[in-house]
Amino acid sequence: MAEIRVKKVEQGQTKIRNVPIAVTPEGFWCCPSPVMFQKTLKTQHPLNKPRSSSSPPTKNPSDHKKHSQELEKKSSRASSKSETDDQRKNGFEPPVLGAALVAERTAVRPPNAENLPRKVSIEFGEHGTGDLKVVLFGKQGFIVKLSVHKAVVEENSTFFAQKLLAQHPTFHSIEIDDCEDVETYVETVGLMYCKDLKQRLIKQSVSRVLRILKVAEQLGFKTCMESCLDFLEAVPWVGEEEEERVVSSVLRLQSEGIGVSPILKRVSSDVSKPAKDTLSHVLQLVLKSNEEKGRREMKSIVLKLLRENNNKSNPNSSSMTSVDLCNDTIYASCTTCLSSLLTLFRQVAQPEFTEQPINVKDPVIKQMVLEADNLSWLLDILADRHAADEYAVMWASQQELAGLHPRVPIVNRHHISCITARLFVGIGRGEILSSKDTRHLLLKTWLQPLIDDYSWLQHGCKSFDRKVVEEGIGRTILTLPLEDQQIVMLGWLSSFLKAGDNCPNLQKAFEVWWRRTFVRPYTEQSNSQASD
Repeated sequence: MAEIRVKKVEQGQTKIRNVPIAVTPEGFWCCPSPVMFQKTLKTQHPLNKPRSSSSPPTKNPSDHKKHSQELEKKSSRASSKSETDDQRKNGFEPPVLGAALVAERTAVRPPNAENLPRKVSIEFGEHGTGDLKVVLFGKQGFIVKLSVHKAVVEENSTFFAQKLLAQHPTFHSIEIDDCEDVETYVETVGLMYCKDLKQRLIKQSVSRVLRILKVAEQLGFKTCMESCLDFLEAVPWVGEEEEERVVSSVLRLQSEGIGVSPILKRVSSDVSKPAKDTLSHVLQLVLKSNEEKGRREMKSIVLKLLRENNNKSNPNSSSMTSVDLCNDTIYASCTTCLSSLLTLFRQVAQPEFTEQPINVKDPVIKQMVLEADNLSWLLDILADRHAADEYAVMWASQQELAGLHPRVPIVNRHHISCITARLFVGIGRGEILSSKDTRHLLLKTWLQPLIDDYSWLQHGCKSFDRKVVEEGIGRTILTLPLEDQQIVMLGWLSSFLKAGDNCPNLQKAFEVWWRRTFVRPYTEQSNSQASD
């Protein structure tokens, strides 16, 4: 650890402090402990303070000066010894730093004193041995003067090497204007005096190392850049924002001829395995899982991530190809689950199945419920991606499954009615744009099975929303031609008059159909226009 002394610039206008400071991983501006500060003069204008009769007698100025010098020497020796011992334990020799800090402050400031530049002077190496001045002009008039060694900065920095080569030998100063981050600049220059940069970067934050990397790039400090990249490759990046900052910083260095591929491998793969194969593998793992909690959580996560991917995709870019491939993968999983569900329904619908022992029936029923749940989840994914049109066609064409439906106990079969209800809701909201024939076939095939399970869905399915489903069914019916509306509405009316609350309440849709049928404003208007 070295010592920084605040010296007097103008008589009667400054405070003098002895400030021990170290080249630590926290930077050149961090003092090890507040206890190390020794204030030698409290004020230059005691008249500004009220006098107290109980105050102790004032010491002789010469005695006060001697006392402060002794405190200064003791604190400097103790701090230097502790820093050196700590650094030697870490396996490297610390750079010698002797610095003189010059601050311009006034005890009684003029009106615009805050506009005066603040100046700091730092000296590297042994006192008085520096042969080059580097002046940093920071923001808000902050100026830092560095006393460095030409041999050190020229060896480590291509920027300084070029500046020294272009300068006349008699010039011993380099000025750097508009320095954005003075603190990091000073720290990076100080790292040129370190033998083991890796030790200096340990336990630093990613954001701090990125700032050092940026300055090292400006200075052409290749050794420091490589150490920063090694650090970034080894530590975790916390949060998406930090990851984006690291990747953007690293991509900027690709043209510098520095190895950045180890870092980029964390976010990109060299393996030419298609993304759809990876997605298919993830889907299969979730679909085949029997552990309820893990399966439920992963279904939610995958659905959320696929939704994010869909929102970020650009319709005018080549990313739409990957979206189509993703949809194809999901539909392939739908086909597999539907085929398995149909096979299980055939097995459960057999009369002899009820006579089987419970240890034989339970696995079959659990698998049937699992496949129905898989199909519901895949439908949610496709509906979020606005790609469920083909799903409606596939489900509407399952006449065999609908025929087996009444032969399976309601406690086991009602899960597939949830799929039908979700399709009606999607069509009613305009999320699924199916053809007229598909909508008609869907109602013809699956509306009655849904009515048969309606009572169980209301009381045995927590996620079932009666009002939303009834609105979706009614709107789907009203999208059909008027003749088809009449057939469906009369069939529903017959069931509703028998079951009451155990049947979907489609009265709003019935009223609309009634007005279209009996009031007939559009037909009468078109006929009158034709006769005219």
